[in-house]
Amino acid sequence: MYSTVLSATIHGLEVKCIHVEADVSNGLPLFHMVGYLSSEVKEAGERVKTAIHNSGFLLPPKKIVVNLSPADVRKRGSAFDLPIAVSVLASLGYVSAKKLKDILFIGELGLDGKIHNVTGILPIIIEAKQQGYKGCIVPKGNVLEGSIIEGIRVYGVKTLKETIAYLNDEIELVDEKKISLKKEIKMEGDFSEVHGQEILKRATEIAVAGNHNLLFIGPAGVGKTMIASRIPTICPPMTEEECIEVTKVYSILGMIDEEKPIIRERPFRSPHHTSTKESLIGGGSIAMPGEISMANHGILFLDELAQFQKSVLDALRQPMEERVVRLSRKSGVYVFPSNFMLVGSCNPCPCGNYPDMNKCTCTPAQIQQYYNHLSQPFLDRFDLSIELTKVQYSDLEGGKKGETSAVIRTRVCKARERQYKRYGKIKSNAELSSVEVEKYCTLGQKEKKFMGQIFEQMELTARTYHKVLKVARTIADLADEETIQLCHLREAIGYRMFEKRR
Repeated sequence: MYSTVLSATIHGLEVKCIHVEADVSNGLPLFHMVGYLSSEVKEAGERVKTAIHNSGFLLPPKKIVVNLSPADVRKRGSAFDLPIAVSVLASLGYVSAKKLKDILFIGELGLDGKIHNVTGILPIIIEAKQQGYKGCIVPKGNVLEGSIIEGIRVYGVKTLKETIAYLNDEIELVDEKKISLKKEIKMEGDFSEVHGQEILKRATEIAVAGNHNLLFIGPAGVGKTMIASRIPTICPPMTEEECIEVTKVYSILGMIDEEKPIIRERPFRSPHHTSTKESLIGGGSIAMPGEISMANHGILFLDELAQFQKSVLDALRQPMEERVVRLSRKSGVYVFPSNFMLVGSCNPCPCGNYPDMNKCTCTPAQIQQYYNHLSQPFLDRFDLSIELTKVQYSDLEGGKKGETSAVIRTRVCKARERQYKRYGKIKSNAELSSVEVEKYCTLGQKEKKFMGQIFEQMELTARTYHKVLKVARTIADLADEETIQLCHLREAIGYRMFEKRR
């Protein structure tokens, strides 16, 4: 007897639907699985047979062939255990084939018949809805994650026996109540806790308002890491689409909290400076998202920037420009999102005391070698770069508190709203193409003359020239100005520290 069950597999961020076919016939007793399977899927045969037996079902000594179609798609992971078991039991007559239509099954089986959690549930549920499936049966521990998506029923099951009982109408399963994406977020840290460094806070506000890349350079203890860690507190809230995009990446990586499956806060990733290219960009023999994809719609903070390997930093250049990363492998091309705001910080020299010549012990050659990891093309990707000085005692004990994150966030949100209305979609100034810069960052005669002089004096490239205009456009948005004025350009130029050092 033949039966088929619907399932799915993850290929990068893409979901491919899989038909799990089972045929039971007379012949020598065997349990044979085919369909371009990885080793962990091949092992499913023994798990499924034992789970079926321990769930109270009789597996007769017959020829059982299981095929996972299409055969040209590599199947990985343990999530096919449940659909294989259901398909085999349907072929043996334990389940009516009619009940299997338009239902997608996913889950890992234990030897005792219990169903364990799997990764990638959210993108699978999204694909099932797009394919027109009526419902999905998933592990009980994954049901909250699957209930994010409207328009499809998601049922959670604990055991194989419970699944078969539901399919035979012996019990009822309740469709999980959908989780609202809109919920207040409590964030730790506040900008009011940062004393002094008003220029640094102003540059950070501009960077967040336009989603610009930002570089801090200054001695240890001036507040670089403290400011960077508080950037999420002034970021605009994520839209529903952004929440789902971010949660999809974390779902595939198995980093979802079972109790709080939705990621509502913008990601803040801070990888160590010993991170490899694969861990940062993504990749591996089985291509998986890296830190830049985990920071999608959020912040990627690279502390001790000059300590990273040069090849690792240069690998960031293309994803920073294109907002996606494409990895070519033998099994295909994987496309992962990388729409992040890069924040870097480093010391001005190896000892961290430059330009205080009374304390700095570094020679010019040592300082040059320290910055050799930072190539000029990579530095050109930063929209703003600012050099910091040490905090004064009067700033720490003056008793004056700065603006709170809530106040700054209000200004940032208003600036973002201006950008969304101007471009007709959710897009920031940092994402403008060269054609869009010419359209939306027009200058008057005085402004053009000023930029002409600056272009020659600072030896700007076409890329850095456009970045200055984009930052000036953001400054104008924060000032609620429709046109870019001379004061906006002067402030934007003030944040091009590396051009001044050439």
